[in-house]
Amino acid sequence: MNEKIPVIAVIGPTASGKTGLAVEIAKKFGGEVVSADSMQIYSELTVGTAKPTKKEMCGIPHHLVGFKSIDDEYSVANYVEDAKKAIADIFERGKIPVLCGGTGLYVDSLLSNTEFAEIKSSPEIREKLFDFSKENGNEALFEKLKEIDPVSASKTHANNLSRVVRALEVFEITGKTMSEHQKDSHPLPSIYDVCYIGTTFADRDKLYARIEERIDEMLKEGVENEAKFLFEHGGTCTAAQAIGYKEFYPYFRGEMSREDAISVLKKETRHYAKRQITWFKRNEKINWLFRDSFSDKTELYEAAFEIIENFLEKK
Repeated sequence: MNEKIPVIAVIGPTASGKTGLAVEIAKKFGGEVVSADSMQIYSELTVGTAKPTKKEMCGIPHHLVGFKSIDDEYSVANYVEDAKKAIADIFERGKIPVLCGGTGLYVDSLLSNTEFAEIKSSPEIREKLFDFSKENGNEALFEKLKEIDPVSASKTHANNLSRVVRALEVFEITGKTMSEHQKDSHPLPSIYDVCYIGTTFADRDKLYARIEERIDEMLKEGVENEAKFLFEHGGTCTAAQAIGYKEFYPYFRGEMSREDAISVLKKETRHYAKRQITWFKRNEKINWLFRDSFSDKTELYEAAFEIIENFLEKK
């Protein structure tokens, strides 16, 4: 069958209300949700990853949520493979796949049908790189990446330790930089017909206020306990380097007050949201809905429904 699979993709920065919108879309159009969030895959983590609760899911099946352990290796190539299977299954059962998440690399790699060269991980090399970072700091490790692969370094942040480690690990294993491998990986003709719905705020300060409110709520729900669990686990798994957790580690080590750690967490989350917006703005196919332009959620949902109905009518 050569027909492209229709996919509704709900994307945007953290705390912009993607989960609620995706669920309403799935309820309206008979869909199921496929997560595109690199941290919600872990079964052990709930609060800091903003994993949707059963109540928030409203009975809508959610795929690729809480199905891996923090000790499992999991790459973007693994995600693309798993998400393709989930989407095919949903479509074959006569449902509409609703992709939802803010991990831009996951979204773009999946929907552009990128083919990856398989590169295994090396626990020994990773441990060595993490040890170097602990002894010399994230910036020192990032400098290594800038020397070896300035292209990859320009696309990440020194504090995104898992990505920096992975790029250096790939170079040590293969002798080729991550950016060279990414050139070799290439998008195939997409097997999806995608309707992109982006949700954010026209007023950036309102988004930042939402982020602060969410973090305050996460603190009440126990995000600090999850961070302590990861810290005591060793702090070298990918999840341990996620925003929302690593900001607590200086506090746990007695190097920073709890109040300062929370302040850093809020600042880093704002910066992360800004990077997400920058990433998604490159995609001109996204229909952006600015939450502060609508009087309430119902009006926002109706605007999304209209866009999707027009998209589906053309199929």
